[in-house]
Amino acid sequence: MFSPLIEELIRALRCLPGVGPKSAQRMAMYLLERDRDAAGLLARTLEQAVEKVGRCTQCRTLTEQERCALCASTRRDDSSLCVVETPADVLAIEQAGNYHGRYFVLHGHLSPIDGVGPADLGIDLLEQRLDREPVQELIVATNPTVEGEATAQFIAERARDRGIAVTRIAHGVPIGGELEYIDGGTLAHAFNSRTAFFSGN
Repeated sequence: MFSPLIEELIRALRCLPGVGPKSAQRMAMYLLERDRDAAGLLARTLEQAVEKVGRCTQCRTLTEQERCALCASTRRDDSSLCVVETPADVLAIEQAGNYHGRYFVLHGHLSPIDGVGPADLGIDLLEQRLDREPVQELIVATNPTVEGEATAQFIAERARDRGIAVTRIAHGVPIGGELEYIDGGTLAHAFNSRTAFFSGN
């Protein structure tokens, strides 16, 4: 139906998460019909990003510098290290605005069925950081999936072997959420992770 080059563009756009054939087709048509300047800018910026963006040598998040801005900052708390699965998780935590420690990005989770082991996640690099830096608390912020929990356990054991306190971020009912709309798995996790309630005086 479309020319070979347009078909190739549509296929390329489908690599994006959540983009199916129809969405990719609409994007391609919009860029080619209505906003070629934006299409050119997108192409140039994407090419530069692919060429220049790599991983921070300290926390492994995405950056075009040797060390990202968070790792280069002298205002961060060196005693706290938060382990996350993806660079997007770092962004989400930073946007929340209440954490001021350091990060380590795994770029995934343990998944033996997919052939993803500790070496693939840079856990040896994490252990090196725990050995050389003054980390007092390791915050495990992997996703609440079976693989995320297994990864959390694996990392926690390595930190505890070094006498480092390990905490896990809480998962459960969101603020403003209504119980009747919460899925069963989330609600069960919230009950299993419940904490003592202290009323104010």
